[in-house]
Parts: sequence; structure tokens; C-alpha cells
Amino acid sequence: MNQASQKYAPPSPLIAADEAIQSLSAFDAIIDVRSPAEYAEDHLPGALNWPVLDNEERHRVGLLYKSSPFEARKIGAALVARNIARHIEAHAEPLNRNWRPLVYCWRGGQRSGAMTWFLGQIGFKSRQLQGGYKAYRAQVREALQAQPAAFDFHVLCGRTGTGKTRLLQTLAGLGAQVLDLESLAAHRGSILGALPDKPQPSQKGFDTLLWQQLCKLDPSRPVFVESESRKIGQVRMPESMYEAMRASEHIYWLEMPEAARVELLLEDYEHFFQTPELFCAKLDALISMRGRERVQGWQAQALSGAWAEVFGELMREHYDPGYERSLAGHYPQLERALRIQLADGSARSLADLAQNLMTIKT
Repeated sequence: MNQASQKYAPPSPLIAADEAIQSLSAFDAIIDVRSPAEYAEDHLPGALNWPVLDNEERHRVGLLYKSSPFEARKIGAALVARNIARHIEAHAEPLNRNWRPLVYCWRGGQRSGAMTWFLGQIGFKSRQLQGGYKAYRAQVREALQAQPAAFDFHVLCGRTGTGKTRLLQTLAGLGAQVLDLESLAAHRGSILGALPDKPQPSQKGFDTLLWQQLCKLDPSRPVFVESESRKIGQVRMPESMYEAMRASEHIYWLEMPEAARVELLLEDYEHFFQTPELFCAKLDALISMRGRERVQGWQAQALSGAWAEVFGELMREHYDPGYERSLAGHYPQLERALRIQLADGSARSLADLAQNLMTIKT
């Protein structure tokens, strides 16, 4: 290559994953060109899905590629070109020439390369994520190994129904730093913990949500978090996060009168009132621990509408003993936890306690 061609060579559209992740907010859009199924499992924060191959097309081209790469590329090229044309027709009209998107696929190869080329030919200042989602995922995993150790976690422990989640929400409303792991996992952490209107994220999706949240937190300020075991429903906390919580010097044991706890449980799990059969089906998982006769008794109570009674018995006979055994194993310093009292789940009681917790010197 002569000096003239070197001097006027256009800049590469490629951008390294670490550089891109540090400057995500500088892009006008993040375009994920993978299939909808790949996007649904996990994606870069705020990414839009402009698939250049849909789920069925990707599967079909992938199968053909195993026997004839050349034929697969011919068919794939036509599909990709048609799909890119549709995206440009649907989205490009209101965009000006200074629009600056970040484009990525699985490995930063042909799918994102094709979209980046087309957008560049129009005149948009598009960049292609080098290494694609795979490189981004490696960056997230590496960050999650180091991030948790930087924070001063204040861990809220307490039996089921003592208002730990509501206290976290109240603390957040008053300006405290809060990490709500159950919200990120879309699960309350027990056999009844699945949320009725929100499925859990994939493991990769949970990792991304946790990484995003940790990036927003200030390591110089306390972070309130609820005690959790390694798994929350079907997703697993990074070991670094679990160990950072276990190592906390600030452990609180939240207590609440039994009647108030039952009231909170009735509110938190009222979605089962319309589907008692689903509630009973979930209780089947307790047969091996509590015996068929006992579980069938709880199921009969639920079917008869005796919800306060069944939640009270589940609390006393199953959740409390199991939780305390489990928690003692997860948090060996529990014996020296600061005992805190919550009279009930009212907004006033929660606000008073939250304000007191925020004044504790660290």
C-alpha cells in the first residue's frame, strides 16, 4: 500500500469491547442483529433487536452450513440483505447523517459486519463491536468477579414475612443505596417465589442486570441488600457477590410480630387466592421434607380459603426453621447481628426504621 492510500484510508468501523462498554452512552443506539431468541436470552443494555436472520432462518442456514458452507452463504446473504432492507425502511427515515449506532452480533462477524456496512454506505457513523456479544459477555463476567468486593454491604436478615423487601424499597425511596437482588432475579427466593406476571431472566440476563446495577452504585457509600443464598429461583449469584455479602461487617436481624408477618404474606402472595390449585401444586415440593399428610393438610386449607391459617403454619413449621438453619450456614457472623424491630408493614413503621438505619455510623 503506498503512502497516499495509507493517508486517506477510512477509519475502521471496529471498536474493541472494553472501549465500547465504557462509552455505551455515547452511541445514539445499540443495534443487536442476532436472532430474537439470542436477544431474548441476553443483550447489551438498551439494545434494540434488528435481526438480520430470524430464529427459523438462522436455524435453517446453520443446518445447511454443516453440509455446504457455500450454499449456506448464498441463501444467508439473500436473507440478510432482505432483512436489512426492511430494517432500514422501517427505522432509518427520521435519522440524520450524524446518527451513531453500535452494531453487534454473536462474534462480531458477518451478521454485524453486513449491517455496519449498509449503514455506513448510507452515511451513518456506525461502529461494529469487535468480538460481538461474546466479547461483551467476557467483559461482564470479568467485571462481576471484581466489583462486589469494592462495596460496603449492609445485609438485612430476617424470617419470612418480616418486610425485608419493603424495607429495602423504603430505604431506596429515602435516598439510600440499595441492591434488590430479588427484583433483578424476578423471584422471591422460595418455592412460592415466582412472580405471577414476570418470568425470571436467563442466567446471562441476570448477570447483565446485576453488572448494570453495580456500575451505578458508589463504593464510598453503604449498600443495603437482603440476605440471599447462592440461588434465587433458577438463577445463581456470582460467587464473588455471595462472598462479599457473607464477609459483611454489617448484619441486621429484622424482627416483626407474627400476626403482622402473616398480613404481609397475605399481601405478597394474594395472586394465589385466584389460583389455589397452582399454590397446592407448588406445595408438592415440600412432601419429601414435611411429609405427605402435613402437606395435604396445608393444601386442604388453601382450597377452603383459609389463607391466613395456611400461611401461619407454613411460616412456623417450614419457613422459619429452614431459613434459620440455612442462614446460619451462609452468614457465620449472624450471632452478632444488630437486632432491629419493625412493628408492622405500614409505611410509617418502615420509614421510621429506614431513617434509623441510615443514621448508623459505618
